[in-house]
Amino acid sequence: MDDRLAVLLPVAAVWLAAGLVAEGLPGLDRARALRRRTGWLSALVLTGLALTAAVLAAGLQSAGDTTVDRAAAALGLAAVPAAVVAVCTVRRVRRLRSGAGAFAAAPGTPAPHGLRASAAHPLIALPLQATALAVLVAVLPAAGVDLLAAPGVAGPVITVAVLGVGAIGVRHALRHNRLAERAMPAAEPVSARPARALHV
Repeated sequence: MDDRLAVLLPVAAVWLAAGLVAEGLPGLDRARALRRRTGWLSALVLTGLALTAAVLAAGLQSAGDTTVDRAAAALGLAAVPAAVVAVCTVRRVRRLRSGAGAFAAAPGTPAPHGLRASAAHPLIALPLQATALAVLVAVLPAAGVDLLAAPGVAGPVITVAVLGVGAIGVRHALRHNRLAERAMPAAEPVSARPARALHV
């Protein structure tokens, strides 16, 4: 077993858990459950960012070909989506948690469609799941499954990964739009009766 696996597995586990929790947020129909789950998500996201930053910083400070250096080099691909998580997702999750907290006073309060639409926003789940996929790409070679090393395989693997991330993004955008449409106020029906002249 590669020594990098001991460093990369905790990072991968946290990002995968964050991606799964974010995936289920829009399906929660109670405000209290949504608030509790966004609390879990905040903790997982901050832990994932801290672990990723710690490995990358340790790799930059270390000189030579140590285990941490190789783990940091493998995590280089995950740095970009993790930066998007730090810039966009953390703020959106914090706002979503405070919004759910405003409705969570009573246990059975339903979560409004607008709140669920915010939970389904692509900038919440997509960067988390893209980071989880990037960390998995780093874990596979450490586990002995190096798909990019075989000749003629790297191109198709990268293409499938890019198409997969694109498909995930489209699915989140469609779900967000569907919930946002439900949150729109219903249009008032227009009377079919013709207007009559007012006689005084």
